[in-house]
Amino acid sequence: MMPSARFTDLEGASVLITGGGSGIGASLTEGFVRQGSRVAFIDIAEEESTELCARLDKETGNRPAYVKADLRDVGALRDAVAYAAATNGPITVLVNNAARDDRHAAEDLTAENWDANLSINLRPHFFTIQAVVPGMRAAGRGSIINFTSTSFMLNIGDMPAYTAAKAGVIGLTKGLAGRYGKDGIRINAIAPGWVITERQRALWVTEESLNNHISRQSIPRMMLPHDIVGPCLFLASDASSMLTAQTLVVDGGLL
Repeated sequence: MMPSARFTDLEGASVLITGGGSGIGASLTEGFVRQGSRVAFIDIAEEESTELCARLDKETGNRPAYVKADLRDVGALRDAVAYAAATNGPITVLVNNAARDDRHAAEDLTAENWDANLSINLRPHFFTIQAVVPGMRAAGRGSIINFTSTSFMLNIGDMPAYTAAKAGVIGLTKGLAGRYGKDGIRINAIAPGWVITERQRALWVTEESLNNHISRQSIPRMMLPHDIVGPCLFLASDASSMLTAQTLVVDGGLL
């Protein structure tokens, strides 16, 4: 269920979301579309993304703009940002959501594997921010939301490159918040707990693991992608106008 709250300053705002075609990203795309924002999203999964656009167009009359690009290609990423700005106007909200939480053993990790992981889970955050900052500076305002994860806070040991990248997202968030605050640009992070997407169900969810995780949360129910939408809308809106360099943990109270 999408949040019932309306943030009137998001109506008509130009919003860009990376990885916005499936999972948490698809819910974020829908959440901003239903706020009346002009949404563009970048994703490599064409079929899921076009289906999402068609559904939202039918249900809301506000069709998001889909840009197919591989975020590991910095040139393609910059072109995608330029297309989104040309289509919807200068971007004033950026959501760096795209990630891939593949499991990998530390003992088997090669230099190539390490670089490949960070090229998805950390590097695009920086270069997408770099690409949108000039437009935000010109507008005199902007909100950037970087997605990290609680996984590195929980000492999860079976994806070291991923958890290193997600810890790095917080460092990047704080450093660039200090850099661009004078330009009216706020930069914050969201750290979701275990959000049960279709990918999680297919690869890692078992009844035992899910029940054990839920039992450790203060709010004992399964977290779903739509649970992340409200916090992201809040950070994007002027309701959080003096909030920057912060990490908002959304995990049902597990931590």
